[in-house]
Amino acid sequence: MKQDNHYPHHDSLAFLNRRGSLKDKLSTIHQLIQKKSPFIARISLALYDPETKILKTYIHSSGDDNPLGNYQTLLDNAPSLKECLERGQPRVINNITTTVQSDKRHQQNLGKQGYASSYTIPMFSNDEFFGFLFFNSFEKNVFDEDVMETLDLHAHLIASTIINEMSSIKTLTAAIKTTAQFTHRRDPETGSHLERMSRFSRLIAQALAEKHKLDDHYIEHIFMFAPLHDVGKIAIPDHILHKPDKLSDDEMEIMKTHAIKGKEIIDDLLKNFNLGNINHTDILRNIAADHHEKINGLGYPEGKAGDAVPLEARIIAVADIFDALTNERVYKKAWNNDVAFAALKQMAGEDLDEDCVNALIQQRKEVEEIQQLFKEENSQ
Repeated sequence: MKQDNHYPHHDSLAFLNRRGSLKDKLSTIHQLIQKKSPFIARISLALYDPETKILKTYIHSSGDDNPLGNYQTLLDNAPSLKECLERGQPRVINNITTTVQSDKRHQQNLGKQGYASSYTIPMFSNDEFFGFLFFNSFEKNVFDEDVMETLDLHAHLIASTIINEMSSIKTLTAAIKTTAQFTHRRDPETGSHLERMSRFSRLIAQALAEKHKLDDHYIEHIFMFAPLHDVGKIAIPDHILHKPDKLSDDEMEIMKTHAIKGKEIIDDLLKNFNLGNINHTDILRNIAADHHEKINGLGYPEGKAGDAVPLEARIIAVADIFDALTNERVYKKAWNNDVAFAALKQMAGEDLDEDCVNALIQQRKEVEEIQQLFKEENSQ
């Protein structure tokens, strides 16, 4: 007797197996949750930077309703969240309307937007805290035990999706570092340089967010990808990369090839390590290939000019040059910030993007905090 097979059931979570942006996946999960809990109006994530102890908004599922775009704060400035983390337990607030009078921007904005209750879950990967997941509602007293049990399941799905993407980026970075060690072709720039310039890049991107309509997801990827800007130097011979004197014209032409080689190396690594699930790889490629392009078209490798130079490359260029100016190299002494800022202003509109330069200079306090936190090992 012939068996009649039917497939009436649709796997509502199959989209998690397909390539797509993290933001789209979060929005789809939100839609699924709303089928049983229609009062869940917003899901959002904040990532934690353990080096600076800062919480940073990352992605959300509420479309244009985003009361906390491009926002960051010290965990110490959010005592309720800090207690949530210390306890290692979710936090339930079934009536948050009274927080409108708070002096904390995140509480003020949520209250003014009309959110009345929230459920917050600290997220961990291998026992390492990496952020908070928030469920918000416009209704009060909706987070009972049944609702929270369901949300817990979805929260772990969301956390796993985030961890998967973060792990892929860490794998890519580790692969590049390992390749550099195997070839004995190490960039003389320090780890502290990469820590500083990646955070300078984030400062610039945040300041430009309104003008260029940059969301937190884009900004965070600039921060994560910034340290890989010079990956192409892996392919530059040591006698050129480590030369203490000025490079000859021929040596400079070889050095310039690191931009294109960087893009090629990234493409090879993404393919060989099966890292196609990483979001915004176009940002990574642009950073590697175009961070030496200039606004006046006299940069390399392609001589792009003005807005033809991708924004992420313009941001990285300012952050990288500023940190190089303010730190000692084998060929120069460190400049103080005043002199370095003056030099950036002179380059603005010619070599560097003027908006990016101004964005960095106008955040001097934050710049100096980063410099203090990530000092060179041999500095006093």
